[in-house]
Amino acid sequence: MFVGSYPLRLDEKGRLALPVRYRELVADGMVIKKGQERCVYGLTMARVAEQSAALKSMAPADTNAGRMHARMSFGSMVEVEADKTGRITIPATLREYAGLDRDVVVVGVDTRFEIWDSATWDAYVAEQEAVFAAMESEGMPTLS
Repeated sequence: MFVGSYPLRLDEKGRLALPVRYRELVADGMVIKKGQERCVYGLTMARVAEQSAALKSMAPADTNAGRMHARMSFGSMVEVEADKTGRITIPATLREYAGLDRDVVVVGVDTRFEIWDSATWDAYVAEQEAVFAAMESEGMPTLS
């Protein structure tokens, strides 16, 4: 499980040192891809296989929505491998998509982690915090 928020920096080559706690979780391989809200998702290969199976069982692949989802999701995936110091290289296309320049935040979101531009993340949190605080559980399990 990916948890926590980590303010980090990309180097001039677009490399990011993964949080130490995440390195073991992705040791068997990982992908990064476009995420919602203009961030980059990091997924284990096992999670990618789960998503593929879930997508196949949810809806026929031969629909506009099914094809679009598969293309946007799987088409933007890039397999990455951490180097000896735990760094991954984020390709320019994904850095551009998410507006990643130097200061980033890596956020654990259970079965994936997200890489956000730091200013974009701060704005998102500021916008969502009041909504989150006012939310009722609406059938969701509480974490307390």
